[in-house]
This record gives sequence, C-alpha cells and structure tokens, in this order.
Amino acid sequence: MKLQMRDIVKTYGNVIANNKVNIDLNDGEILAIVGENGAGKSTIMKILYGLEKPDSGEIFIDGKKVNFKSPIDAMKHNIGMVQQHFMLFGSMTVAENIVYNNEIKKGIFFDKKANIQRVQELSNAYGLKVDANAIVDDCPVGTQQRVEILKTLYQNASVIIFDEPSAVLTPNEVDELLNTIRKLAESGKSIILITHKLNEVMAVADRVVVMRAGEVVANLNKADTTIDEMSYLMIGRQTVDLKLRSQNVGEQILKVENLQMGSANGKKVLNGVSLEVNAGEIVGIAGVSGNGQTELIRCITGLERNYVGKVFVCGKDVSNQGVNVVRSAGLSNIPEDRYVWGSARNASLLDNFLMGEEDSEKFSKHGILKQAEIKKYAEGLIQDYSIKVDNSKQKIQELSGGNAQKVITAREIERDCPVTIACEPTRGIDIGAMEFVHERLVNKRNNNGGILLVSSELSEILKLSDRIYVMYNGKLNYEFKHGEVDERKLGQLMLGGTINE
Repeated sequence: MKLQMRDIVKTYGNVIANNKVNIDLNDGEILAIVGENGAGKSTIMKILYGLEKPDSGEIFIDGKKVNFKSPIDAMKHNIGMVQQHFMLFGSMTVAENIVYNNEIKKGIFFDKKANIQRVQELSNAYGLKVDANAIVDDCPVGTQQRVEILKTLYQNASVIIFDEPSAVLTPNEVDELLNTIRKLAESGKSIILITHKLNEVMAVADRVVVMRAGEVVANLNKADTTIDEMSYLMIGRQTVDLKLRSQNVGEQILKVENLQMGSANGKKVLNGVSLEVNAGEIVGIAGVSGNGQTELIRCITGLERNYVGKVFVCGKDVSNQGVNVVRSAGLSNIPEDRYVWGSARNASLLDNFLMGEEDSEKFSKHGILKQAEIKKYAEGLIQDYSIKVDNSKQKIQELSGGNAQKVITAREIERDCPVTIACEPTRGIDIGAMEFVHERLVNKRNNNGGILLVSSELSEILKLSDRIYVMYNGKLNYEFKHGEVDERKLGQLMLGGTINE
C-alpha cells in the first residue's frame, strides 16, 4: 500500500504544529520519523490516524484521496497505531483485548474457543508469543506491547504506526521489538516508527524523516546518514558528550532503612529496601516498571505513609511524615508523571513554578503573594532553562512534553535542596531536552548535591550514576559502582537474572 501525505498544515491558535509537511511510505518499508518535542511528528501521526483534522493538505492511499474523520476511518483503510500508552482493558484476557469490537461469535454469543484459536494463529504467524487466556494486568510490559501489536494486526492493518514503542522496555525486550518490526516489514507491512532513540533508527529503519519546528528538514536513506547527523538536524547544533568527573562524596543526606510495604492482596510491594545517597553523587535505581520503584519514591517523598521502616533526609527522621515535612527537611522531587504529580495542567507557568513555595518569605508577605517577584523568578527560569513559551502566564498543558519537563526540572532543582529525587526525568522527551536535563542533574551533583535517579532508560542510569542499585520484585538485589556493569547485564538483572548468568 502506497501512502502519501501532501502539504499538511495544522495550527493550534498561533502555534504552527505542521507547516506543509510531506510524507511518503512504500510497501514493506520502515520509515522513522524523528525530531524534538514540539517538532510536529506526533501531530502529523494523529492526523494520519484520524485523531486530528488538518487545516489543509491531502492524504492519498494508492493514489486515491482519503479523508479520515476518526481512527475508525483510518482502520477501515488498514492503518493501525500501537500507542505509547497501551490502550488495553487490564481486567480482560489477552484474547478478549485483541478481538475486542470484532469478536467471533456463535449466534449472539462470544465464541471463546474460536477467538482463542484465532489469536493463537495470529501469534504463531508473527512470532509474537502470548498466552491468550492470561489476564492483561498480570502480564509484563513487554507482553502487553505484543498484545497491542496483535490487536493492530487482527484489524488487518497494512500500515502500522509505532509511537515511542520502546519507552518502557528492557534491552532484551527492545531487541525482541525491533526483530518484530523487521519481520512485519518482511511480511509486507509498512511501518512508521516515531522515536527519539536514534540507535533504534539505525537498527531497523530504511528511511528517516527529520522534523524541526513543524517542518520536514531532511528525508534521508538510513544507509547514508549517521546518529551525529540526525542529532544535528533535529536540534540544529552538535550534542555534548557528558562525562562524570571524579570527586569525593560528602556526608550522607538520604537514608532509607528496611522499608516494608504490602499491597491490597497481601503481596509485599517493598521487601526490606535499604539505600543511602551521599552529597556529591548520583545514585541510580534500575528496574522494570512495576517492581516497587514507584512505591519506594512515594514513601520517601511523603506521598505514602502506609509503610514500615525509616526514612532520613539530611539526618532528620521523616518516616511516615507528609510531603511538606519531607520537603522542608531538604528534599525536592522531579516526579515520574509530569502531568499527574509534577504540575497542574490548567494552571499558568507562574503558578507551576511557585508550587511548594507559596509561603516562603521570598514570594509572600502576610499571606499576600509578591506577584512582581514571582514573575521575575519565573521569567528567569524560563530564560536559564531555554523553555519555549509564549509568556509566563501560558498554561503548562499548552507546552510540548520536553518544555513541560523543563519547567518541573527547573522548579525542583532551583529550590536548592540538598537531595533531589529524579524519576524518569527524560521519559518521552527529545535528545536536546534530554541533554539539558542531564546537564542540570550533573551540575547539581558537582555542586555537592545528592540525587536519587530512578529510570527505565538504562543508558541514562549507566551514564549518570556514580552508584547503581538493581530493583526487582520489591527488593534491591545488587549494587554497582560506575563502570562496573554494562547495559545488557543490567537488563538481565532487572528481569530477575543472576550475576553469574
């Protein structure tokens, strides 16, 4: 199936998200679309999948003009999308999720045996192993992604869009995913891969479209380009290879002792977790999502009080205390989800920068906010952190993901607390914003701050951490110093492997 998008224009108010974008996709081709957050790549894919309507421009399939008013229209034309955030029903089985809304029936009833058989046939045909009877919530992330792909294949998709598909996968699962993408292309499927991981582009893509500021700036054959060239085209400058400088660590500023926490079903979510962070170091926690990292950070930061064990911040016992007590003791937090925990989406940048500091003498007097001082502070951070905004009164939900992340990073690092927790600080953001966040974290470390870094991005953990803990099944099983372990071995340990494998 030949796909063409011609002169696509999409605007949101004064923002031009897509400016006369042209995309071509051939049968059996893997096309990677790369660019910074806000470059327009997600918007152009939403238009292709019927989630957004262009202001102008045309889409052609095999030379015939088509008009998509919704994803249903796109699916009718055999276009499917594997979402970054899986669209699955957790309480239903794998088979029920895959065949949902297009079930095989016996009369008016769901034919369980026939549906399971069809899913198994599809699974075998594409080498995507799943247990058709398993409950989705009980499946690991890599399996859930296979379910998403099989769901798309069940809908007879000829064009499959992958949106940041490896964001939550281990290295072994990424290898499996890339192999699946290759096999799909070999079987005649046309693939569009949206990613900021340029090593994955080099591993599987046939062609690369680079977008910047809403426009296509390059259309390259993979064989004719390099990661350095793509990085330069994406952000308009060369990236800097950040190195950790050797330094002596200072006093202990975060200590966790024997944290224990159970879940509603009686399973131990945290099972005797102990760790420490000293001034002048970054300590990484590597683990597959769902192994207790979220609960650990909630306990440390005061969001969770239903636990046994001790937490000390700068020598103060803050065990089972609330967020205000923990923050006052000297801890700031870049949270896992920038919109759920890190910001108020409908609030202005001024309000988001101020969060947690409303009562400080710097910004209020006798309960009255010093608006001029707040504005000056916010605009200073906007400039220092190169945050792309129209003005400081703009809502944070109007910013790209990378710029929203910079707002939260700026607020938490500039509080100048001795300890900063950084959870998934670069998830879903582009190479330019990622480089900037890394630089700020390392600067804090170099200035005698202590950072606890929780990330599913192993390259990030390995690059930034002075020490690394491996978390699996609610426990910290291993500890390494910088340079003592590689990405593949770390990936095995994250899945429950042992040091001798």
